Amino acid sequence: MKLIRAFSPVIVVFIVTTIILAVVPDLSFLWQMDKTVMIVGNAILFIATTISFLLFARSLGNNNVYGFMRMIYGGMFAKMLICLFAAVIYIMAAKKGVSKGAIFGCMFLYFVYTFLEISIIMKLSRKDRYAKDRSTT
Repeated sequence: MKLIRAFSPVIVVFIVTTIILAVVPDLSFLWQMDKTVMIVGNAILFIATTISFLLFARSLGNNNVYGFMRMIYGGMFAKMLICLFAAVIYIMAAKKGVSKGAIFGCMFLYFVYTFLEISIIMKLSRKDRYAKDRSTT
């Protein structure tokens, strides 16, 4: 329950972004952005961020430094790999019709999701460390 509450800013960004993308009739005024690519990209980024966040959150309970670092790197690698595969599949499917605007839009969303995820993990890390320090004294 604590993790869901902590993850809620990412859920809110996903829902708001999806609603905006669904309501706006056409995104071609933004660098010829393809609306469908943006909606699918937003969903893929949300799923990748969720997987990455779960690995990060799991690492907080690990007292072993190597285990902690393995989870952190695993989360970053999983997120990048998911995004890379999605981009390659899209580029191969669209061929000449690739929407560069949508690629840049998804890159912007990637940075937003990553910033939120790191902020949440840092807060959880501080709270976890504070709770451990209080229990040992």
